[in-house]
Amino acid sequence: MSRWKAATVAVLLGGRSAEREVSLVSGAACADALDAAGFRTVRIDAADRLVERLVELRPDVCFNALHGRFGEDGRVPGLLDLLGIPYTHSGVLASALAMDKPQAKRVFQAVGLRCPEGVETSYAELVEHGPPIPGPIVVKPACEGSSVGVLIAPDGDITALARRNDVDPAQRLMVETYVRGRELTCGVLDDRALAVTEIVPRDGFYDYRAKYTSGFADHVVPADLPPEVYDSVLDWALRAHRALGCRGTSRCDFRWDPDQPGNDGLHLLEINTQPGMTPLSLLPEQAAFCGIPFGELVQRLLESARCDT
Repeated sequence: MSRWKAATVAVLLGGRSAEREVSLVSGAACADALDAAGFRTVRIDAADRLVERLVELRPDVCFNALHGRFGEDGRVPGLLDLLGIPYTHSGVLASALAMDKPQAKRVFQAVGLRCPEGVETSYAELVEHGPPIPGPIVVKPACEGSSVGVLIAPDGDITALARRNDVDPAQRLMVETYVRGRELTCGVLDDRALAVTEIVPRDGFYDYRAKYTSGFADHVVPADLPPEVYDSVLDWALRAHRALGCRGTSRCDFRWDPDQPGNDGLHLLEINTQPGMTPLSLLPEQAAFCGIPFGELVQRLLESARCDT
């Protein structure tokens, strides 16, 4: 029997990030699954009066279904640590490192995981001086998720980005060499790599729309890859998870250039400590492939809840 069966489980969802709508769907799905299993849940939208509501309610445990900044970057885990409320998913340090792409990349490279060549810069510097590396390039915010604000420039042309007037000039950006080839992802659950999925967008790249709108991308699980590459993706995802000190679950994204021999074309792009839990999300799909239905997945995450004290 679950240690939280008689507890009040606060499901944190929504929030104030650019991924608010996705979090609302993820959180509702997780809360529904816990309700169906007999848990007593309360849904809390983290966009408003979060501290006050947590202090008023004083839940026994929190299921963190937030995505993006202010929920996935270590701030909410830090708050819950201070309040002494156990919570799911990674703690402060792992969450903060994973959200900060340049910092995460430094950790990955230190443990021998290949990442695309990249340079950290700012929006103002990029517009004034141009790309710091030759094209093809990918320009992405240093601290966002779900492909929010990502620009792929095959010839290094950043005109589209330079024309934007809604960007803070000081915003930190990551400019990386674009790795041609196939898009792969691998989830980790309870310190075990689950499976490798190939993502095949039907148009363009795997952007926010393709991730969360039915019919814009196909998921192939297990990915049809040479065994050496498939096993390496599993191994790298688990090593990345451990290197940052993640717990519960995470999901790593990769690019693989099949024109390179063996694993030479494999590159780790980033890690996500709060993988989506929507009907189109990749982690639940991989868990199901491994024989773990959605309800069990959610309960296993709940069982991993704790504070970092």
